[in-house]
Amino acid sequence: MSATGDPPRARWFTGSEAGHDAPYTVFVFPHAGGSAAQYRSWSATLPPEFETRFVQLPGRQERLREEAMDDLDSIVEALQDPFEGELDGRPYLLFGHSFGALLAYRLAVALVADGGPAPALLGASGWAPGPGTGPSRERVADMSDEELLDRVAELGMMPRGVALDPATLATVLPALRGDLLAAGGFQDDLAPAPCPVAAYGGTDDPLLPAGGMDAWARRGSPFLGSTLFPGGHFYLFDHAVAVQHSLGRHLRRLAPTV
Repeated sequence: MSATGDPPRARWFTGSEAGHDAPYTVFVFPHAGGSAAQYRSWSATLPPEFETRFVQLPGRQERLREEAMDDLDSIVEALQDPFEGELDGRPYLLFGHSFGALLAYRLAVALVADGGPAPALLGASGWAPGPGTGPSRERVADMSDEELLDRVAELGMMPRGVALDPATLATVLPALRGDLLAAGGFQDDLAPAPCPVAAYGGTDDPLLPAGGMDAWARRGSPFLGSTLFPGGHFYLFDHAVAVQHSLGRHLRRLAPTV
């Protein structure tokens, strides 16, 4: 317990058990409502030269007692100091899927604007800048719990018709709603990514803007192209290894080790 009687706050980042001597660090940002645990298998399937770190936002798993955040700028601000504390001079990659891609992009912009080291690469999956990438903040705020669950079921995040018990709903919905509110309130200032960008998406993703993941061409410095895989918004869970090896090839070219 803290001096105020509140429970101590958990870490913003969790990591793999191995890889501390690896030449690169990969930071993984989950989708809306997602948690570090859903991506932890990446530690076993990424090339061995990568140490993996996973973002754990408030309102889920070991941070369940913390209130989920629902404002993107506030999340980025809260993340920045803990993130800088994770950096140790190695080249690093940010990878995010869906809301995680938006969050990773805005963190990179904020970090470099404050004089921090730029990522060697931003891997953006399932989200690209442009109109029509998801419901507005007002629309999300007006959704009932049932409408919210129907929405994510449409995208393949969970099977249609699944009835979650009240206890499970109470743990899942606040984080999901908070992330969607944060994404829906994003005001695009057209800021370029301060690093090269490699983009990935599903061929049948209904959330991608016109032009799909190639919309990153106007933000990447440089844009390394987009790769599409069969599937919808959550194509990633069927093609994670292919995406990981693509990221590895990009990073080794961009930040070769001595």
